[in-house]
Amino acid sequence: MNIAFFLLPKQEVVCLPLEATLRQTLERMEHHRYTAVPILDQDGCYAGTVTEGDLLWHMKNNPELTFEQTHRVKLADVQLRLAHKAVRIDANMDDLITLAKVQNFVPVIDDMNRFIGIVRRSDIIDYCEKTIVNGGLPMKEIAAG
Repeated sequence: MNIAFFLLPKQEVVCLPLEATLRQTLERMEHHRYTAVPILDQDGCYAGTVTEGDLLWHMKNNPELTFEQTHRVKLADVQLRLAHKAVRIDANMDDLITLAKVQNFVPVIDDMNRFIGIVRRSDIIDYCEKTIVNGGLPMKEIAAG
């Protein structure tokens, strides 16, 4: 199976630029209720994934930083605790599933490292449920069965 089948394209993904401030990051994540968001550099390349934990640890380790001052801190200055890995669009499903086991979503890049979208773990699980567990039938049809 091709990874593109699962791809949520860049236009539909909430991303943040490295130049975003800590305040913009917090507000965007709160607004969309996301716990992790991909970060892109000025060329549109995948630069990492920021998590709520990264933001909390940054604030804990900088006790002089108040919420009112978060507009002065760039996202690029926040240490990312986990290295969320991306896959290339031509990667095999084994690579995708290996990453999806430990990441809520897997960023997808092209051969120039440009971010083109994500694959959500939930979409992979839904696909597996339909094809493996239920023999291709949606759960609703089996329950009604």
